[in-house]
Amino acid sequence: MDLASIIGLVLGFGLFIFGCIVDSSFNVNFGTLGNFVDIPSAIITFGGTLSAMITSNSLGGFVNNIKGAKRVFSVPKNDEAAIIRQIIDLSNVARKEGLLALEESANNLEDEFMKKGILLIVDGTDPELVRNILDTELINVDTRHKNVIGFWKNMAAMGPAWGMIGTLVGLINMLKDLNDPDSIGPNMAVALITTLYGSLLANWLSTPIANKLAAYNDAEITMKEVMIEGLLSIQAGENPRVIEEKLKSFLSPKARKGVNDEGGDEVG
Repeated sequence: MDLASIIGLVLGFGLFIFGCIVDSSFNVNFGTLGNFVDIPSAIITFGGTLSAMITSNSLGGFVNNIKGAKRVFSVPKNDEAAIIRQIIDLSNVARKEGLLALEESANNLEDEFMKKGILLIVDGTDPELVRNILDTELINVDTRHKNVIGFWKNMAAMGPAWGMIGTLVGLINMLKDLNDPDSIGPNMAVALITTLYGSLLANWLSTPIANKLAAYNDAEITMKEVMIEGLLSIQAGENPRVIEEKLKSFLSPKARKGVNDEGGDEVG
């Protein structure tokens, strides 16, 4: 469970509620919360945004992209340092026992991407073809993730847009009934609250989700690039120490220490 996402969402909503109920003198009045609740405004903003997103996607794609938001609440298993140590272990096995000995090691791997690469190597696949196959899968993973990220970015744009539509609806109704003082307040509420709802949808929910998914995607792509370079280096018969130094170039200085601190396997 990613506590940062939970804390961020709860804190953001809490600060919004704080602003609604506390005045400049720090007097608390929960009764003012009712001023920020308007059903027609919510229907226009949230309903309109969802309708636009459904129109922009297939029904199945819409559902899958909504479900994609679940990823922001889970911590991805992207430990590049651990992957490098694992690749060094594999390179030692290949150096001592040959590439065919990697098949048994592949069966113990949890990562399907690395397992696929090792099995291609064990089968004697040409190195260029191995790279092409793994790069193609990497591109497809990146594309799928970016489709979900793009969905949430589009929702962040649609929210304020539909909020503005609600604002225009409220202003039109208000201007049509200026002779009726009782209608001015409700129509003005619709006009202002829809903009508020649209901004909340974009800045409290959609944009943070898109940003978090983008960060997770970048980390996963980097991890898979490390795997590709490491596996191809093993296939080329490079020295494990050389492989380690090559792969550490993907990491920050702090992360490189993680490889060294927990290393210690034979690399000669």
